[in-house]
Amino acid sequence: MPQLFVMKYSEINGVNKKVSKIFCGTACAPYNKGGNCNSLLNDVLALGVNAFDTARVYGGAENALGRWIAECGVRDKIVLLSKCCHPNIFGMKRVNVRAMRADLKKSLSLLNTDYIDIYLLHRDDVTVPVGPIVEELNALHAEGKIGAFGASNWSHERIAQANEYAAAHSLIPFAVTSPNFSAAEQLCDVWGGGVSISGREGLEARRWYADSGMAVVAYSSLARGLFSGRVVSGDPASCEVLDKFARRGYFSEGNIKALSRIEKVAAERGATVAQIALAYVLCCPFNGFAVVSCSRASRMRENAAAAGIELSAEEVAFIEGV
Repeated sequence: MPQLFVMKYSEINGVNKKVSKIFCGTACAPYNKGGNCNSLLNDVLALGVNAFDTARVYGGAENALGRWIAECGVRDKIVLLSKCCHPNIFGMKRVNVRAMRADLKKSLSLLNTDYIDIYLLHRDDVTVPVGPIVEELNALHAEGKIGAFGASNWSHERIAQANEYAAAHSLIPFAVTSPNFSAAEQLCDVWGGGVSISGREGLEARRWYADSGMAVVAYSSLARGLFSGRVVSGDPASCEVLDKFARRGYFSEGNIKALSRIEKVAAERGATVAQIALAYVLCCPFNGFAVVSCSRASRMRENAAAAGIELSAEEVAFIEGV
């Protein structure tokens, strides 16, 4: 199993730093409890992971990151990704200029910063024209409050519309997307309003992102724990570790077969199941990044080593079952 590694980085249009191929996700404990995570975050940064994924709706995660930024003086060393305009607790959509401004103001305050490197709309509302959204994101960029921008859980067709509008009006286009993507096929929309580019149904989207050069920050790259290494394909009882969302979204015969193929590649490579699952995401033919959550630096070290694993085309095809 690889223990020593050198983090890999890539460029994202609109971000003035190189960005680690692994994003540290904060939609989990201990971050979303809003407590002091300084030691853990320092350890993650020391591994070379300089990109951090958060959102206005991730509980106290922005508080935890903001405390770290203020107390440890790391702002110039890191890339912050946050998200806005998530539906409210009643499920009402909030993709509008007012919500964007309000969420950004709150995020900047909690994060103890005057700008966010990557700012994403967290959900879509297809009844809202793309033009005013693109114009407002450009305005926030011109004000120096955001760098690169884009969307989480928007279809590639809607993003294409937004970028066509930007091109027609000499504006900055979306540069980043954050969909669900892993070696598992998502069985249903687990959270509501989600967009997946996994499996056969996501092939067209993956090709579009490869052609466009857009950065793809993939969430649930380990299929919400199915590919974490805690589940074993030949041991049905091991699936008990999966929560209800993982079971509803990923637990199927086809995905267990995908797990068995990943296990085979991992054994041949002397790597962990999680490393191979993440390497699959990072080896796809677009500018891909993987969001990885952890509560221990040792687990982040282990999973982040996936950035150094280059899968062959044959291995990728095998994992995909083609």
